[in-house]
Amino acid sequence: MKTERLCLGFLLGISLISSAGYSQQEPVLTATGMTGTPAVENQPTGGEEKKVDEPTLTFSGSVDTYFHSSFGTINAGYGGLHAPATAFANLRGFGLGMANLIATYSGDKVGFTADLVFGPRGRAAVFTSEQGIVNQLYAYYKLSDKVTLNLGQFNTFLGYEVISPAVNFHYSTSYLFSYGPFSHTGLRADFDLGGGMVAKLAVMNPTDLVEFNPVNTYTLGGQLGHVNDNGGIWLNFIYGDQDGSLNTKDPAFNEAGELITSAGSLFQVDLTTSWNLGEKFYLGLNTSYQTVAAGEGFVAEGDLQHVEGDASTFMGFALYPKIILSGSFALGLRAEYLKVTNGHLGIFNVDEAGKGSVLEFTLSGNYKVGGLTFIPEFRIDQTSENSFLDSNGMATSLMPGINLAAVYKF
Repeated sequence: MKTERLCLGFLLGISLISSAGYSQQEPVLTATGMTGTPAVENQPTGGEEKKVDEPTLTFSGSVDTYFHSSFGTINAGYGGLHAPATAFANLRGFGLGMANLIATYSGDKVGFTADLVFGPRGRAAVFTSEQGIVNQLYAYYKLSDKVTLNLGQFNTFLGYEVISPAVNFHYSTSYLFSYGPFSHTGLRADFDLGGGMVAKLAVMNPTDLVEFNPVNTYTLGGQLGHVNDNGGIWLNFIYGDQDGSLNTKDPAFNEAGELITSAGSLFQVDLTTSWNLGEKFYLGLNTSYQTVAAGEGFVAEGDLQHVEGDASTFMGFALYPKIILSGSFALGLRAEYLKVTNGHLGIFNVDEAGKGSVLEFTLSGNYKVGGLTFIPEFRIDQTSENSFLDSNGMATSLMPGINLAAVYKF
């Protein structure tokens, strides 16, 4: 499942390093509607190119770097990182984010996007990929002014935050972002239903299996949204078996000699909304529920049985208020709560019943100078059970942290 792959992606990023990002954008209405999240400016999706007389090829992108400290607090249960168990910005001291290069070819009927990432943040974003640099790569074809087909690898339409730090207001990312999908590879149809109503339907590989499908199961995805000049609301879902089905003819044991098990189907429903509530104030909201069925497993050679037990789940929500204080400075808060059952995700300690939760607050400033944005950030995470070790080696439920990031968008 994604939780395990994400952990491996982060740890791989750390090992590679030892051996060798102005605001959450207001909703962007496109030719086929919203891409699925308010933060989409740096992630064009098929169909968002307006009609032109001649095809155009454009280039854009960003670079980012940062400083991070957790004041000596260690996330002992999550690889010993000096950071919460969320994506990116998790390396102590001065660190590199990524270089992002995007080429977009826009035609009247057809076009493509090639979105490449380089650096630790990029590798963590495409953690299942062998080549590790393709963030998005898809072509689109407009069947009509109302329907666009997209084929290839594209960033997810679920959730509020995105991979690119040039689009997110906060430099660190939320739990909801980190443990929802990052990217999909498949066929997606975008619909403009009129009156501000938009929709998407997709058939895709399992979440984040972007180069090919090694497990031979597929995931369905969809979106229904409504947008207007002041904002929008989007209801999203995905459903499918993410790690494949077992067969009695398959090997019963893994390389460690353990009996092989397989999780059941994953279902996630996600609601995202964002509104301009005045010239200076903006409010976003993301809430999401994910459940994974118990699945099946071998109990002996050739003996495959359903695993007894309840599904594992997470449920969470995050608020994103932002106030613009001047033409160059804005201040924003992320207030997030995430609750798990049956030890889902395995990213912080839970009680004997497998239940646990985390509450995080992130206060960030955005100061813009031309294409450069400085992001000073203070964050504090609190888990329901002691999940960290403080600077004295004592167990604690609190992890404070600071980030100072520089993000240049071109």
